[in-house]
Amino acid sequence: MSLKEYIEKRNLDEMPEPRADVEESGLRRFVVQEHYASQLHWDFRLEMDGVLKSWAVPKGVPEQPGIRRLAVETEDHPVSYIDFQGVIPEGQYGAGTVSVWDQGDYHLIDFDPKKIVFELRGERLKGGYALVHTREKQWIMLKRK
Repeated sequence: MSLKEYIEKRNLDEMPEPRADVEESGLRRFVVQEHYASQLHWDFRLEMDGVLKSWAVPKGVPEQPGIRRLAVETEDHPVSYIDFQGVIPEGQYGAGTVSVWDQGDYHLIDFDPKKIVFELRGERLKGGYALVHTREKQWIMLKRK
């Protein structure tokens, strides 16, 4: 996996965001970051293959079974982003306030290019979830029963 897109979108010399290094920790962690940018949304990230696979979830990660939410795939982020909280300055990509809404670890149940099934073990989010690819960068995120 590459962090090329992450680097290209940012001026890392002028931003508080972490540097872009691929870092294999051997852990399976996740984070949900509340992001007050041009539109309030939640960034859902899974640690995989030395990066954070990332999706923007406009209405927030579902907390009840049966609720489906749009999740738009975004660029991979460096693993060090997992603890990032702060203000991205005006005029920079993603400008706005970022805070950690939930974090923890996860158990990967199934993975293929069209579907990721996992169990979250966070402070707020617990239980089975799935991300199902629909088209291009669009996925549906749902909490399983």
